Amino acid sequence: MKIILVLVFMISLVISGRLDSHLESATPEPKSRFAMSDDVHLLATGLLQLGRGLQDFVIKTKTQMDDIFQRLNIFDRSFSEILQQTNEMKEEEQQLKKATTRLQATEEEMRNASLQLNSKIDFLSIEKIQLNNKVWKLEEKITELVQTQLDIHEPREIASLKSFVEQQDGHLKHLLKIVQLQHAQLTKQQGQIQDLEEKINSPNFQEDSQLFSVKEDDRHPKLKKTAKNSNSRGNATDCTWIYNSGERSNGIYSIKPNGSKAFNVYCEMEGENPWTIIQKRSDGSVDFNQTWESYIDGFGNLDGEFWLGLQKIYSIVDQANYILRIELEDWRANKRYIEYTFKMGGPDRDYALFLSRITGNIPNALPEQKEIKFSTKDHSNSTERKLNCTESDSGGWWYNVCEETNLNGRYIRSSSKGKLERKKRGLYWKPQKGKPYLLKSTKLMIYPTDFETFD
Repeated sequence: MKIILVLVFMISLVISGRLDSHLESATPEPKSRFAMSDDVHLLATGLLQLGRGLQDFVIKTKTQMDDIFQRLNIFDRSFSEILQQTNEMKEEEQQLKKATTRLQATEEEMRNASLQLNSKIDFLSIEKIQLNNKVWKLEEKITELVQTQLDIHEPREIASLKSFVEQQDGHLKHLLKIVQLQHAQLTKQQGQIQDLEEKINSPNFQEDSQLFSVKEDDRHPKLKKTAKNSNSRGNATDCTWIYNSGERSNGIYSIKPNGSKAFNVYCEMEGENPWTIIQKRSDGSVDFNQTWESYIDGFGNLDGEFWLGLQKIYSIVDQANYILRIELEDWRANKRYIEYTFKMGGPDRDYALFLSRITGNIPNALPEQKEIKFSTKDHSNSTERKLNCTESDSGGWWYNVCEETNLNGRYIRSSSKGKLERKKRGLYWKPQKGKPYLLKSTKLMIYPTDFETFD
């Protein structure tokens, strides 16, 4: 650029000099041919230099322009990429906004649906209560009608004969069971006799006699227990012993289990099996919120409500294997039962109970395959150490945790039937699943068996 300016300046000086010399001379002198040639040569040289300068400038400028264009292209591509990413982010933002809007709408719909469901559940609960009340009333009416029809159409003679036939049928079944048990025992005894004969006849009898005696005790512990059912003095050991001696009437009898003093029990003889009653509740005439000593010794009236006593129960069941049967009746006269095989610990184990369900028509509500100790208001063994279950449930029982089944709880009479709020602290049978059964009467009874296991 500087070269161009110098050349232009030189040309302008030459031209201006020519004009000045022309004006000063009055008479123009003709120039020589060579002088003009010098000027032309000088001008050509200047123009050539100007062209070269322009060419260099153009080349340099072109290089700079190419570099600028290259940078512009790079910037343009970067800008395009940024613009594309910005557009994509805007699209994603729009999609997120739409998704958020849909989720908010769905959440609102779910909230409305939940409110509607809760409303329907409340409505159905009310309807269920109303229907239950109607069903209870209908059941009461049907029961009254059936009882009335039976009283009108069934003569006393037929009822008496029917009762007699049922009793005889129960007696026959019981006798058949006894025969089967005796047959099984005889078979075992025959095997034992054969073993003894072989031992006696063997030459090594004297050496093996002591070892044989020990082994026989280990092999047949059940036979030892069964043999305890009648002692050498002829005293009855339980109601089954009395039944086998010929008695067939329900009532109070004296028994003397091995190792204990004689005491009275109530025997139920008229059913299929003779049962020894250990607890009975029917009208709330006896207060079952008693002390530990009272529950050990027993209390109440054998003709009415009573608790036989933990020590007496233990002295009976320690003789053999026993079945525990629990009979329940609710406030609508529905009767249910459940039976267990059970073992009971002595005083050193706080009369702990170990149950295994056999049969029944009501769901189980007592812990199985687990040792549970007996507790009273002044002797707590419940697993909830911080809370005495007998203080809240009122009455001694084999508590695992509070609020479970308690058949020795406070007895509450009620004219309105089936209301848990009024009777939940009274007698109730509470399975793990389903509603609790609110009870009017209970009965616990035991019966000996020679079976070790049940199918």
